Amino acid sequence: MKLYSRGQVLLFSVASALIVLLLALGFGLFGDRGGADGGNDPVGTAAGEGIRPESTFQFETNADSNGLAVTTSPRSDYTDDELENIRIFQMRNEGVVNITIETIAYNWFLEPVPERGTTGSGSIIDSRGYVLTNQHVVERAERVYITLSDGTTLQGEVIGSDGENDLAVIKFDPGDHELRTVPFGGSADLQVGQKVLAIGNPFALDRTLTTGIISGLGRSLRNDKDLIIQGMIQTDASINPGNSGGPLLDSRGDMIGINTMIYSQTGGSIGIGFAVPVDTARRVVPDLIELGVVRRGWIEIVPREIIPQIAAIDKIPAYHGLLVSQVDPEGNADQAGLRGGSADRAVRFGRTIIYLGGDIIIEVDGTEVNSVANFYEALEDNLPGETVSVIYLRNNRARETTVTLVERPARFQWD
Repeated sequence: MKLYSRGQVLLFSVASALIVLLLALGFGLFGDRGGADGGNDPVGTAAGEGIRPESTFQFETNADSNGLAVTTSPRSDYTDDELENIRIFQMRNEGVVNITIETIAYNWFLEPVPERGTTGSGSIIDSRGYVLTNQHVVERAERVYITLSDGTTLQGEVIGSDGENDLAVIKFDPGDHELRTVPFGGSADLQVGQKVLAIGNPFALDRTLTTGIISGLGRSLRNDKDLIIQGMIQTDASINPGNSGGPLLDSRGDMIGINTMIYSQTGGSIGIGFAVPVDTARRVVPDLIELGVVRRGWIEIVPREIIPQIAAIDKIPAYHGLLVSQVDPEGNADQAGLRGGSADRAVRFGRTIIYLGGDIIIEVDGTEVNSVANFYEALEDNLPGETVSVIYLRNNRARETTVTLVERPARFQWD
């Protein structure tokens, strides 16, 4: 018999043990700690001690280059409506600017201190640097700053404003910037249910797009100057603080309105917003650029609202109409036959003297007149030199005359 040394026996034993171990692993005699079948294995109570059950999730795509199979879904196409929204935004967003104003406040020592004022939006309507916005965005502004789509901020100047329609025009020097403009569309043929888009800077979040429909047309709203703005467009497109002055667009990307105000008890949008129709802007913008104000026709009278006290004193049967307190001598109202009150029937209400006994205007150019605001409203669309019909009461009898309008004097500008 061949004898082996102790070292050879030890080496042979180690080799045999390794062979047995490899065979055992190959035939699965040892369980997998992350076992495929954990049905008979106890579940640990501490994190990482239990056996993870087999997942029922199946990967549905081929493995990538690292051998990891990932689940993906095929990219869905944009809907026609989404494509239209994207197209209009890309076409018009660079024509919308952010407007920031600086106002002057006074400290405890009555020293003027500049402070940041309101922010809003505006539309570039001319590549020479003309921006259309709301008057309330820039009122009381000492300085106005325009921020373009590329982030450039330039100083501008308010060259014209119209509080009666809440519109204003800002001029800035674009320098070497090639400006994109937002073209005027039309608002005469709009329909309820028509799709609209609004671009603006709500809460200083620049270049925000919202969409909606026209919810109503021809809305008459009283602004903070107690003047009624006619023909407002109602929309459910989300409009928030900072959107004011931005464009309301149709599906062609044309401006059909200027976003102006919202109805809200919280200050945020609840789906009731209003825009000045673009046809109003089309009419007043040339005057704002050339004159700084809007030329409007006027009837040369001093109108007074009929309050109950006046009606009682003057024995007016109903509280409607507008009293002609005074008529300018040789003015257009005088020439048309309208009469004012008499000096011997003058009464004082506070600091106002009212001359009783004059004609009572009840309608101007087809618009019923019950207040001074109605009177301004009736003449809003009429230029100097045009004629309007006036229906009035004299001695409780209705009469009619025609008046050729003159330009409204500064003392009757609505402040």
